[in-house]
Amino acid sequence: MKKRKSNAKEEKPRSASRLIDARIKELGDWRGKTLARVRSLIKQADPEVVEEWKWRGVPVWSHAGIICTGETYKSVVKMTFAKGASLEDPSGLFNSSLEGNTRRAIDLREGDKIDERALKALIRAALTLNTSGWTAARPVRPRKN
Repeated sequence: MKKRKSNAKEEKPRSASRLIDARIKELGDWRGKTLARVRSLIKQADPEVVEEWKWRGVPVWSHAGIICTGETYKSVVKMTFAKGASLEDPSGLFNSSLEGNTRRAIDLREGDKIDERALKALIRAALTLNTSGWTAARPVRPRKN
């Protein structure tokens, strides 16, 4: 069977890491710098972390499950920890999504100083939770009679 030549350029799927690189470059402001710094700290805390690109453009860092996401908005870079409600946060980094039963988030605003040591400890705690085999309990639903 002969290969057909196409006039249209075939687009190669871009890796998640390249998509995150592109997002950082595309932002080109404090949000890009903050996302790049957060990414670096995540990789320092867990050198085996897997970078993913989900939900039409959200950087995700995983290891035996999602550790956190790196969403960018106009006024914040938000790190959402998938199982954050189950993590100890002695440094009080979580400042957003505090009412939920599962997730917790850190909103980083322009000019905020990142407590790098505390953030890496939180990332390691999330990794430990993921690798422990713990799963979030699902809410019990009443039976239909």
